[in-house]
Amino acid sequence: MSSYKIIDHEYDVLVVGAGGAGLRAAVGLSESGLNTACISKVFPTRSHTSAAQGGISAALGNAGEDDWRWHMYDTVKGSDWLGDQDSIEYLCKEAPKAVIELEHYGVPFSRTEDGKIYQRAFGGMTKDYGNSPVQRTCAAADRTGHAILHTLYGQALKHNTKFFIEYFALDLLMKDGECKGVIAWNLNDGTIHRFRSHITIIATGGYGKVYYSATAAHTCTGDGNGMVLRAGLPLQDMEFVQFHPTGLYGIGCLISEAVRGEGGYLMNSSGERFMEKYAPNAKDLASRDVVSRSIAIEINEGRGIGEQKDHVHLHISHIDKKIIEARLPGISESVETFVGRDVTKEPIPVVPTVHYNMGGIPTNYKAEVLTSNGKDKTIPGLMAIGEAACVSVHGANRLGSNSLIDLVVFGKSAAQRAIELVKPNTPHEEISSFETEKCLDRFDRLRNGNGTNKTSELRLAMQKTMQSKCAVFRNEKTLKEGVDEIKKPYEGMTSISVKDKSLVFNTDLMETLEFDNLIRQAITTMESAYSRKESRGAHAREDFPKRDDEKFMKHTLSWHNGKEVKIDYRPVTLSTMSNDVQTFPPKERVY
Repeated sequence: MSSYKIIDHEYDVLVVGAGGAGLRAAVGLSESGLNTACISKVFPTRSHTSAAQGGISAALGNAGEDDWRWHMYDTVKGSDWLGDQDSIEYLCKEAPKAVIELEHYGVPFSRTEDGKIYQRAFGGMTKDYGNSPVQRTCAAADRTGHAILHTLYGQALKHNTKFFIEYFALDLLMKDGECKGVIAWNLNDGTIHRFRSHITIIATGGYGKVYYSATAAHTCTGDGNGMVLRAGLPLQDMEFVQFHPTGLYGIGCLISEAVRGEGGYLMNSSGERFMEKYAPNAKDLASRDVVSRSIAIEINEGRGIGEQKDHVHLHISHIDKKIIEARLPGISESVETFVGRDVTKEPIPVVPTVHYNMGGIPTNYKAEVLTSNGKDKTIPGLMAIGEAACVSVHGANRLGSNSLIDLVVFGKSAAQRAIELVKPNTPHEEISSFETEKCLDRFDRLRNGNGTNKTSELRLAMQKTMQSKCAVFRNEKTLKEGVDEIKKPYEGMTSISVKDKSLVFNTDLMETLEFDNLIRQAITTMESAYSRKESRGAHAREDFPKRDDEKFMKHTLSWHNGKEVKIDYRPVTLSTMSNDVQTFPPKERVY
């Protein structure tokens, strides 16, 4: 591919993605003196982290008694026992320190009257091992993710992280099973850049846009996951896709769980607060998968609202206007902007909408990427963090406000591990031209696609298949149909059409490259869901309604070689990291 101008860079560590996780890693690395680069396809403060409205979970105990062990129990239960308990222990134990660090970096947390960080109730967060709700979610109004992004970006600049913004990572550079960096396309001037690094940290976020209706931004295309699959490595637990109970009806925009944390409640067409039926103790603050499924049942049984009876109402008009102004300003703006309603007077129309991917690149708690050939093996030079990773603290379901703490705890953990492994300014190995050529061949082939299939049409076919065959309720018939159907848009890529052949801000090519990443993840998600014959967390099967610990207390691994998916499994880690807490044995999950 000599026609492409290639510019070479060398760094100690490379971070791919500038969201909450990527920025926290970059800050830790740059603080230590490692020569650190961060590449991002969008400006750092435009990451999907900015949509994390509710807050960040840590057992600070500012609003009442709390304990990180209670937080750990809630997270293990929330994960429906698919979470690795060593990683969950690490997350919950490190959480208070991580939040205090954020405050010292400059995150403008809301305060209580006595000056402490404000904490609100959130779904699944309890005290005394599940007995009653607790206020654990530290909040900067309902703009916590936004505040964290801006703060960490400022800190990264302060410590001289080198940013390459509006660069699209194409593929990993591998050598003898080790990662040596990435190749990226600079959207601004069309040049191709080869980044060599001793460690590459993937922090590219989730892949929500494989579905038709998602709270995720259009940028959430799971680019790191796509690169990992093409490198011959597996993804883990892809069948577990969380539906947020309260996506804004017809729009998808998220209405934060913070609304229910401040006292909001759901209602059906009969004027019934129905969550009391499904979760007698937690009610509207049950875990997200429970609330999503409850809303879906209400709609399926004819108690939905509107002409199509296809949504429910979220009420907050009873909450004091001053509280709404102080703690939920973003919600008020979103509802007024998208549906023209005043939340102080009218209910908010909501419906479950794809929100978060529990699955992704398998890692340990140090953020090192794993593969398996009968036993776990780390991939030298490669790490993953944030929603792109599956460190398995979320397991089969994520508790709200655990994602932000996941970003900063494991972002920091990745930096710490990289500091242990990399000696500054160590010379880089040469990379064979074959690896570069392989990546650019794919890029060139898609760029010069002169077929009949538009990317937008293939993407829509993928999204509709995922929405209809792999959504809140699943069964053998729909999943089998989905396995067959989802192959068609992938096969359609052999005759793809890319009209714009330029290299500067070519959105047609950009969307095609993103689709190449999305469709591989859609296929592995569908196959993984078809293979798991049980209901666990966000994976609800009508034909297998019970959790089956005997057969399926294990992580799904899925490889996609370009033609077919290979499925294998690795065990869930039930043992803890230390004697500070004991293993929480599996039991029925009720709220």
